[in-house]
Amino acid sequence: MTAAHDPPATLLATLSGADRPGVTSRLFAALDGLDVAVLDVEQVVVRGHLTLAVLLAAGDHTGDVAARVAGIAHDLGMTVTTSLGTGDPGRNRTGRAAVVALGQPLTAAAVSAVAATVAGSGANIDRIRRLSRYPVTTIEFDVSGADVTALRRDLARISARERVDVAVSPSGLARRGRRLVVLDVDSTLIQDEVIELLAAHAGRAAEVHAVTEAAMRGELDFAESLHRRVAVLRGLPVSVLDAVAREVRLTPGARTLVRTLHRLGFTVALVSGGFTPIVRAIAADLGIRHVRANDLEVSDGTLTGRVVGAVVDRAGKAAALREFAAAERLPLSRTVAIGDGANDLDMLQAAGLGVAFNAKPVVRDQAHTSVNVPYLDTVLFLLGISREEVEEADRATDQAEGHPAHRGTDQPETDQP
Repeated sequence: MTAAHDPPATLLATLSGADRPGVTSRLFAALDGLDVAVLDVEQVVVRGHLTLAVLLAAGDHTGDVAARVAGIAHDLGMTVTTSLGTGDPGRNRTGRAAVVALGQPLTAAAVSAVAATVAGSGANIDRIRRLSRYPVTTIEFDVSGADVTALRRDLARISARERVDVAVSPSGLARRGRRLVVLDVDSTLIQDEVIELLAAHAGRAAEVHAVTEAAMRGELDFAESLHRRVAVLRGLPVSVLDAVAREVRLTPGARTLVRTLHRLGFTVALVSGGFTPIVRAIAADLGIRHVRANDLEVSDGTLTGRVVGAVVDRAGKAAALREFAAAERLPLSRTVAIGDGANDLDMLQAAGLGVAFNAKPVVRDQAHTSVNVPYLDTVLFLLGISREEVEEADRATDQAEGHPAHRGTDQPETDQP
């Protein structure tokens, strides 16, 4: 006789075979009438092959339950394994984390290294699911028993060694709800460096490019480098700002990223060491309200080669992140920052999740995680949003607005004009 406070006798049954409609309903219909409680159910389908695991509190009926499960499996042409136990030992595990790995390709060696690192930390992988297969392959590990900070540090080394992008975030409620996502603009949201486009109109693009690269590597003070670069713009007509605003090219996936974040109710902000008129034009195109950038001095319709007011530098970007978070009444833990240069580092480190996007080595080494593929919408996968969910939302919008379905599962969005 089992005492009332003892954990119940349980039966774990795992069925495997060809997927078809009705497998789950037939299994549980066969158990109807027995004194059985369902404790857990997991089901996954990979290329038409179904694996269904059910954990049942069977009490004194484990033999009858096992026999009925075996009978259904036989009728369906599936294999089945069963094991007896007590209780549900996994239900109270703490330290939940989401570990996301993405690659192009995602190699077996990389997956092995990530899994081994999780196990070596004392954590357990409870579930695995695919978030995307194109243009990158992304899988998410649902982990319990994790120390997020330590696991993030350990997996950063694996990321560099195996050339795989890995992000570690607290799971559970910490992964859900509204967020603030702050993006750098030049070489992040857009493919260009705006100061170089402006300098091209003055015939000095190469000179400015060299200074920009040194600043992004952290070799020059950003404010000093900005003043040096802006000086070459002296005498250009102010109309050049509108011309350059038309020249900028969004990074592939930028529209998808912003569109999806807005659908989720997230707030998106742009923080740039570039220039307000151009950044505001990009923001208006994408429906973004919060903007912080530098103001160029204008006199008699021409640029003076000077910046007006405080420079939006490394510290200024972090300050803007905090201000926008406060305005949205969100804690910093619910912020995401994305950038590529050394002047983004304070912002990336202040955010709940700092993402180095195709960044310089000094930035990759210090950010929480990095993305090294040329698609900005892959950041969605780091947040646990799947490619299928994004495309389903796009199709629903197209149908509601009467547009033809034009975004296929095998066609990455380029965001080009």
